[in-house]
Amino acid sequence: MEQPLTPRVDQPLKTRAARPLKPRRNRQVAPNQIQQKTQEPVASPADIPVPEPRPADAAKADSSTKDVQKTDAPKTAGASGVLNGEKSGQEKQALPEPTADSEGEPEPPAIAPTPTPKPANAEPEVEPPAVAPQPPQKPADAGDKKMLPDPRSADLPAEKMPQEEIACRERLNTLGVEFEEHKAESSPEIGCSIPYPLVLKTLGKSIAIAPDTELNCPMAEAAAHFAADVVQPAAKAEFGADLKSVSQASAFVCRPRNGTRKPSEHAFGNALDIASFTLSDGKKIEVGPAPPEKEGKFLNAVRKAACGPFKTVLGPGADADHSLHFHLDLEPRRHGGTFCQ
Repeated sequence: MEQPLTPRVDQPLKTRAARPLKPRRNRQVAPNQIQQKTQEPVASPADIPVPEPRPADAAKADSSTKDVQKTDAPKTAGASGVLNGEKSGQEKQALPEPTADSEGEPEPPAIAPTPTPKPANAEPEVEPPAVAPQPPQKPADAGDKKMLPDPRSADLPAEKMPQEEIACRERLNTLGVEFEEHKAESSPEIGCSIPYPLVLKTLGKSIAIAPDTELNCPMAEAAAHFAADVVQPAAKAEFGADLKSVSQASAFVCRPRNGTRKPSEHAFGNALDIASFTLSDGKKIEVGPAPPEKEGKFLNAVRKAACGPFKTVLGPGADADHSLHFHLDLEPRRHGGTFCQ
């Protein structure tokens, strides 16, 4: 235990009157300074654990200690060395030496900060659906739509054949067309109707048509004139042969137009599809998108001449449905016009 310092009698005290002390306000006196003023026994610094201050606090404590000791503690020549030695020992024990890394930088917190929690009413994250969404299903009756109305769908045979039907048959006989009468056909669901049908065997005295072709009388008459007045001369001019027969692909068929709800002209026996022509020398000329040069010239002449006698003429190049045949019909058009493609 160290003895408290007492002034020696044989040496007078030196005062520091030459240097007036500056007033210091709100000074905090360190505990070790209070002990020196009251001259109470001070425990050895080695026995009392001292917390390690931060570098900034250590600098303040050091300067505070030095200022108080300068102003309050009397100095003698002999006690000065002892006091300084004792003070330096206490500073070594209380203040750790700052390292190069810690100077001027705050120490990291002992506990890592936790992120701010999300509010309780935050919107939940949208999770992807477990099953991919499926397109809406079509209504069950989407494919069962009714046909668009056509006034000819209501045509039914009368008890007595009309005069215009009788006159048409007389003209066919004059052209040498062989035909048979057929019973009336109709289907209200689809809208087709042919009240006075004919089944053609030939298109004239020397021109056959196969297979048997069911048409209404006006369409049968137009087909007979077409074969005799258009196809026959073109075959003679291009190949030096006569037209022997016509192969048809479709006549009366109770169906709508492709991809529509409108009844086809075939549904009234008012259309004829021609797939090929056969000549008297046995040559067969088929309708197609890329025929040989000579056949192509003949087909183009026939197709061009058909526009007028028929109100609709379609063939290769018009669309995919007519790439292998000529479609001819008598569909009524505004102002008696035609549609040829």
